[in-house]
Amino acid sequence: PCRAADSTGLKVEGEGEWNARKHGGPKRRVWRKIHLGIDEKTLEVRAVEITGSHIGDAPVLPDLLNQIPADEAIGSVTADGVYDTRKCHDAIADRGANTVIPPGKSAKPWKTVTAGALARNEALRASKYLGRSIWRNWSAYHRRSRVETKMHCMKLLGQRLMARDFDRQVAEVQVRIAVMNGYTDLGIPVTEAVG
Repeated sequence: PCRAADSTGLKVEGEGEWNARKHGGPKRRVWRKIHLGIDEKTLEVRAVEITGSHIGDAPVLPDLLNQIPADEAIGSVTADGVYDTRKCHDAIADRGANTVIPPGKSAKPWKTVTAGALARNEALRASKYLGRSIWRNWSAYHRRSRVETKMHCMKLLGQRLMARDFDRQVAEVQVRIAVMNGYTDLGIPVTEAVG
């Protein structure tokens, strides 16, 4: 199966905001980043990480991949350009998966010789040869929109986390994912053209 990864932010009713409302003073906004990995075929959320807003997206990808059992094959990993790092490419290559991550416009080939670097340099070569637009169609990069849809579903269940304690916030996100996966298990509508 193929995987797609992305992240979004959810507002938290943090300790600072609660104190500010109760005692006055400046508000301090607190955010949590939710990182998801989905199965592109079943649209089931298979991996999740919750971090503070100061953690970037790319460092979390290896942790998302580690949540997929090692004996389960991953065909490809699709993610946006922010994941175009050595650590991400190496983690994907270690799982034996293909990488569908667009290299940046000013990207240069990597000199290190690892499986991840070789795959990334090949994607860079192909995107320069074909052009970025054609490369996106050729590599099926558009499948990444499926994880964007899951992120939208996550936000439809609420744009904020109500729990103030981090462990309870993690539990709240896990409940949301269980609800989303439950709806996904009910089935995906199939639309057919009439006429």
